[in-house]
Formats: sequence, C-alpha cells, structure tokens
Amino acid sequence: MPDTPFDAGTEFDRQLDRLVQLGYPALAGLTETALRDLVAPLRASAVEGAAGLPAPTDARVPFLLVITRDLVGVRERLELTTLAGKRKPGVLDRNYPADDLPRFDPIKELEVPAGPAYLLFDVDRGEEFRNLAPATAMENMTAQDRLPLTIDEGIAFITLHPAALASNRCFSLVGSRCGDRRVPALWISQGAPKLGWCWYGNPHTWLGSASARPERVGLD
Repeated sequence: MPDTPFDAGTEFDRQLDRLVQLGYPALAGLTETALRDLVAPLRASAVEGAAGLPAPTDARVPFLLVITRDLVGVRERLELTTLAGKRKPGVLDRNYPADDLPRFDPIKELEVPAGPAYLLFDVDRGEEFRNLAPATAMENMTAQDRLPLTIDEGIAFITLHPAALASNRCFSLVGSRCGDRRVPALWISQGAPKLGWCWYGNPHTWLGSASARPERVGLD
C-alpha cells in the first residue's frame, strides 16, 4: 500500500501554530505576529524539501521547524514538552551541572544554520539503533547518508510530535557534544520527558539514536 500523501504547507502551519499556543513568542520576547513573520520564509522551503516524503508517523516525520537556543533557552523549551496525552512538563536531569548545558554544541559534521530557526528533514527516532552504543549508531547512520539530531532538534521533535517519545522508544541526540564522552538523550521519567545524557560507548535496550537527512535549511 503506498505511503499516505500529506500537505506540507498545512503541516508547517500546524507546527507553527503549536509553538504559538505553547507560548514561544513571549519566551522569545516577540509578539505572535513577529514570530510568525520571522519563520514565514521557511514555509516554501518546507513544501519543497518535503516533496515525496510520507505523512508523519510516531517514529518518523517529514520535517521539523526547529527553534534554536538563540531564540528560546533549552530549559524553557524543554519545560513545554509533554508525553502524548499527558500534562507533566519535561525536566532536565540533575546530572547536568549548573551552566553545563550551554557547552553542548552541534558537531561540525551537521553544518547547522546560524540563526533562530531552521528546517530539518526526514527525521527518525532511530529505533533500529536501540541497544547500540551511540558511537556505533553514528557509524551506521553515516553509512546511510544520515546524521544525528542535536538537543534543539530533539526538543523540536517531541514538542511538535509528542508521540515520538514513548516507552522503549527513547533516543540519543548524538549531534550535540561538549568535548567529553557524554551524549545527550531524551527519555521518560515519572511520566514526563527528561533530557539527560548517556555515554558514547554504552548501549541501552530502550534507547535508540535519532537521525535525519544531512541538509538543514536556514533563514538566510
């Protein structure tokens, strides 16, 4: 049976509406109109880049509108995430020392666009990489011409598609590193999303590694 077609323009509008409903404009110090105007140039790129991709599922989505820490802080965005059908807000793991999180930058291979927002295409939560160390998952996804997600991208994933984070379907964010062996990851704790970290060489049966197409489209 063929994949179900979907309207990428409508999906872009839905994602932007959700960010507005969650209060992103106020967190960014912008009016609703200003935020909408800021990211509006990405709509046409979303339609073009998602051409031929199937409709979103829990595990894989055609694109994400990613808001970066240049516009809204990681902790603030994390606290607006929930599991599908739940209300408890996302939390930051206590094992992140104070002021440690800003040290996690996108790895150079990603060529993440500068600025407050960009698009990421063909995003998968990486179930095939469960019980593989992030180091091994990185090798495998690179061989598939894919690259890992960053913290900003992981938060966008579960913000815009809460069902992406589910029991035994959690994922590492190998695209953000800080120069040591730690790898950020999103998992479930006490009925809410949690941003924690694991080790680059350690596998977990419940933890995959999310990936996407290499290209990212920015505002410039």
